[in-house]
Amino acid sequence: DSTNYINYNGRINIEIRGSSSQVKQKKQYGFTTYQADNITKDNVSLLGLPHENDWILNGLAFEPSLIRDYICYNLSRMIGEYASRTVFCEVMLNGSYNGLYVLQEKIKQGPDRVNVMNIETTNNTFPKITGGYVTKADKTAGSDVAAWTMSSHIGINDVAFIHVQPQPQTVTPQQNEYIKSEFIKLGKSAAVGDASFETGYPSVIDIPSFVDYMIISEISANADAYQFSTYYHKDRNGKLRAGPIWDNNLTFGYDLSIWGFDRSKTDTWQFSNGDNEGAAFWKDLFNNPEFRCCLSRRWNQLIQPGQPLNYSVIEPFIDQTVDKISEASVRDSIRWSYDRKEYIFKAEITKIENFLQLRIPWMTSAIGPSSNCSNVEIPPLVITRIMYSPTTSVSFPNANDQEFIEIKNTGNMTINLAGVYFSGTGFIYQFPPSARILPNSTKILASKMDVFRSKYGFAASGQFTRNLSSKGENLVLADGFGNVIDSVYYSSQPPWPDADSNGYYLELIDPLSDNNIATNWIASTNTLVSVEDVNNNPELKFYPTPVSGTLTIESSANINILQLFDFQGRRLRTINVNSGTYSLDMSSCSPGLYLIELITTDGNFVKKVIKD
Repeated sequence: DSTNYINYNGRINIEIRGSSSQVKQKKQYGFTTYQADNITKDNVSLLGLPHENDWILNGLAFEPSLIRDYICYNLSRMIGEYASRTVFCEVMLNGSYNGLYVLQEKIKQGPDRVNVMNIETTNNTFPKITGGYVTKADKTAGSDVAAWTMSSHIGINDVAFIHVQPQPQTVTPQQNEYIKSEFIKLGKSAAVGDASFETGYPSVIDIPSFVDYMIISEISANADAYQFSTYYHKDRNGKLRAGPIWDNNLTFGYDLSIWGFDRSKTDTWQFSNGDNEGAAFWKDLFNNPEFRCCLSRRWNQLIQPGQPLNYSVIEPFIDQTVDKISEASVRDSIRWSYDRKEYIFKAEITKIENFLQLRIPWMTSAIGPSSNCSNVEIPPLVITRIMYSPTTSVSFPNANDQEFIEIKNTGNMTINLAGVYFSGTGFIYQFPPSARILPNSTKILASKMDVFRSKYGFAASGQFTRNLSSKGENLVLADGFGNVIDSVYYSSQPPWPDADSNGYYLELIDPLSDNNIATNWIASTNTLVSVEDVNNNPELKFYPTPVSGTLTIESSANINILQLFDFQGRRLRTINVNSGTYSLDMSSCSPGLYLIELITTDGNFVKKVIKD
């Protein structure tokens, strides 16, 4: 009696989905959960998956083992990338037994799916036009129309790029041109091997996500990877990221042999399989020494004993998965005997395991060495303060606008911050190419620079996009190749100090201590000061002080921009200087205290000046 197993009882709208799989008797389905009015979508949790309303019932078409998709999605999550969460289930449709399926999440924008911001049709100028986007390379059919195409290295099978978010029906010409231009920049820079942080492919893409996408696609030898069902996403002000993986049935040695295909091999790179090679930038990235070194290093880390892609870890996971569905697979085979009559379930599992035992050593040998990037010099940058859950007041009614983090240079040398960024999704910031941080100095990044200046009396060094989680999250500071400089997984729960909506922020007691240990932090209300105040920098001079007329400013570094604020944080003037000296006429200013912010090639500095 199926009513004994009801997990959700509500309204749905269900439809057949898929492209080539529609030739099969056993259909694939997509469905949306609705409230009782049949109009309002209902976010629900199904079989323990996070609340949402768009779902897939994967019928495992062209997949005799029944586990290839499931294995790949789980491996992707095991190495730290989001992939559709999956649960095996047996489906009764309108009272009829339909066999074994995988309930999984549809790829879409959302905090528990592809975590990028929503983009509206009115977001057609910077910075809002920069995200969020979800784009895929895929077959064109129905509403999935090609927004643009890119060529592969084999000169045939041009790759069609299709909008997912915004949808093809709602994307504006400006948005289409913007996200297309990001892929074009990637293609051009990868083609010439430009690996610079300022102009090369590291300035466009999040390299770790491309590396991980390639690793999962290649360990499984996915014959459709790069060409079809290949997703990308980009958050507002963020880098272009590869993934999530999708549609991994033609993997682990299995291909559409009924149509003459045999591409999923143990000794072939899928970006160079002579057919579905995808956009040329994939092969170009692999052939770039810097990218390939990152790929090799990551691969060799993941296959170590106890790591997710070590065969001794994968094999028991496969066996556990087989045990889980062994009974249901028999019922499925009986129900769809026409589709599976030529296959033996256990023999297919053996094929997968035998394939991996050959594939992993081949990749290890063919991927090349990682010696050139094994001992990367990491700058001494440390996340030292986190205001993740501010309190509100009459003067500052919006908590999110008051968030900030602080990064400290604990070394005795100036650090070039070109390429340094926060990797991952949900918290976005990348330092501009000209940014520097002086020895024993800090950079404070704020959620709203004008609010920060008004509250604390000096300018933050930059403004991040989106917000810090009030529950806790992993902040990863990385260089342009994704090498981790510092990471902190803070939490609002004990043993972390209580800094949740009570006026406190997290402060690292000793910048040289391990900032992932909760007891090394305190909940602090210490007054913030700009450690890069010019009083601590002998290479900047202001005179006379106090000033009654003209203030002379001299800097050893080029002053790009000068901004004058009153002590309430209101901006009075913005001046493009582009020189090492400037004479600021303050004769018309009322007597009192003023803040002068200098944006120089060595960083941002603030000076308090008294006007007589």
